[in-house]
Amino acid sequence: MSFIRTFHGDIEPSKLGFTYSHEHIVCRPPYWVEQEKDDLLLDDREKSKLDVQDFKNLGGQAIVDATAVDYGRDVQAVKEIAEETGVTIIGTAGFNKSFLWDAPIPEHVKRLTGDYDRYSEWIEAKSINELADFVIREVEEGLEGTTIRGGQVKFGTGYNRITPLEEKTLRAVARAHHETKAPLHSHTEAGTMGLEQIELLKSEGINLEYISFGHMDRNPDPYYHEKVAQTGALLSFDGISKIKYAPESTRIQCILELVKKGYEDQILVSGDTARKSYYKHYDYGLGLEYIIGKWVPRFIDEANQNGFDGAKLINKFFIQNPARCFTFKK
Repeated sequence: MSFIRTFHGDIEPSKLGFTYSHEHIVCRPPYWVEQEKDDLLLDDREKSKLDVQDFKNLGGQAIVDATAVDYGRDVQAVKEIAEETGVTIIGTAGFNKSFLWDAPIPEHVKRLTGDYDRYSEWIEAKSINELADFVIREVEEGLEGTTIRGGQVKFGTGYNRITPLEEKTLRAVARAHHETKAPLHSHTEAGTMGLEQIELLKSEGINLEYISFGHMDRNPDPYYHEKVAQTGALLSFDGISKIKYAPESTRIQCILELVKKGYEDQILVSGDTARKSYYKHYDYGLGLEYIIGKWVPRFIDEANQNGFDGAKLINKFFIQNPARCFTFKK
């Protein structure tokens, strides 16, 4: 039986609906708290909720909250937002990238990780299989000791490098996937090291059709995208609206290049909206309404101009592909 695991239990894949595949809703990353980077702290439940409600009002139905344990999740706050807005939310077990691990472990997480002061100390001390067991518990029992179970497992690597601890967590997450059948998600810093991650995943026996690679649009290289797509993996274009990295025309062109090559079933789209200044109700940003309200109509127009059925592609990117990507393959 196939299912998608959400904050409110398991659902049939057909029930997921229009989905943002990579967002952050309420989080206080310990690393950014220590660095006093307020813009990176999504620490107001009510403001986050208003943006989620905007998404819902425009027809949005589901959000994947890609916040792992080391990025300061507030599981209870996100659960309440899901309940109050009616938006389906998928949680994330696993890890992020290594520089975030030079940060204190919050007290409520220490109950689960043991007597370590910082994430780096904990990850260094534990074996791959011990870290895998932690991830498995978050999928099968609950995130951070709650009863809210994770709906995907995540690992990450840094810019143009994979550190020994990042390889360790990658292998732990791969083994947790084998045990739980949870879908996999990869953080690639600035869209780099995806192919190198793939070689490590192959060594762990991973079927790459079960993984989505994040931040592919941060590296707008069609040749690279094709090489990732040839493995069967999904590519997440999750930097929509971040013009400081590239104009929307670049992202849309990269997506349409993949479509031309026959990979339309392997594309996800989202915003990775992880700063106050990206949120409408924190700091007047474009907010969670932007993609569904503004980007989708633009994409349909550009796709149609290029001879594609834009509405059909949107259905693939936001409904059909997420329903397949986030399904547990039992």
